[in-house]
Amino acid sequence: MATGVEFALARTRFHTALRAKVLVRTAKGIASNADASSTASTAIAGALLNILGSETSAEKLAGQTAGSAFEQLTTDFLRETFLKLEHLRPGDWDVKCVGTHNRAEIARYSQYSHLIALQLAARRDPALAAALGSDYTITPDIVVSRKPVPDETINLRAQLVDMEVARRTVLREMNNQEPLLHASVSCKWTIRSDRAQNTRAEALNLIRNRKGRLPHIVAVTGEPLPSRIASLALGTGDIDCVYHFALPELQEAVAALGFADAQDLLAIMAEGQRLRDISDLPLDLSV
Repeated sequence: MATGVEFALARTRFHTALRAKVLVRTAKGIASNADASSTASTAIAGALLNILGSETSAEKLAGQTAGSAFEQLTTDFLRETFLKLEHLRPGDWDVKCVGTHNRAEIARYSQYSHLIALQLAARRDPALAAALGSDYTITPDIVVSRKPVPDETINLRAQLVDMEVARRTVLREMNNQEPLLHASVSCKWTIRSDRAQNTRAEALNLIRNRKGRLPHIVAVTGEPLPSRIASLALGTGDIDCVYHFALPELQEAVAALGFADAQDLLAIMAEGQRLRDISDLPLDLSV
């Protein structure tokens, strides 16, 4: 995929940055996104790393450290690509890496601002806290948001609104000063069954607890094993789609190894619109 177009170049820079710190080959010759206890995972991850090219030999980062680095690099990629699509999706956009520590972040956005009141009420009332549990807790890894629009912009080409109409729409700055959550991106450098379920649970919380428009809900992963990707990608109703950091290269690696079942599973997910490449994500967020 080495072409001169901007998204391809951004994708290459993304991969180069990953190979410098996150996607490395350990002293035992195992790619850092592989599950060393799985023969198939080790083989596919190794073949994928070979296809991607030059690599770094280093100790594998601890899980949380690798995950945080993957989140930041994915954020950088989205800033470099999605923010260039303003002609398709006009607006004052922001792409922000949140991480796992800021539990109050989601309440900054218009659709979820009511969760602050819910959280305060739960703190004052133990019985309410016990009844609510943590079903309203949402901590995205990356958020894409848009600022409300001033009337001067809305009325740029014609007098469309005034003080008598459109008095409740949250897109209008005079009605709402909170940013609008456009997308929630979950980053999973690798996938284990419990992590897949956590991602689905958080997606369902985004759906259930919103007031207003549902944001895009997507996941980005570096997992090499198709069966584990399928645990997150297959099925509908919670996550829009799963994006792999190097889908064509993963397909090539699986084919080269002759893993027919894994090949078929990747084809099912890709052709069924449940799995796409990272380069598809910026344009999908512009829909």
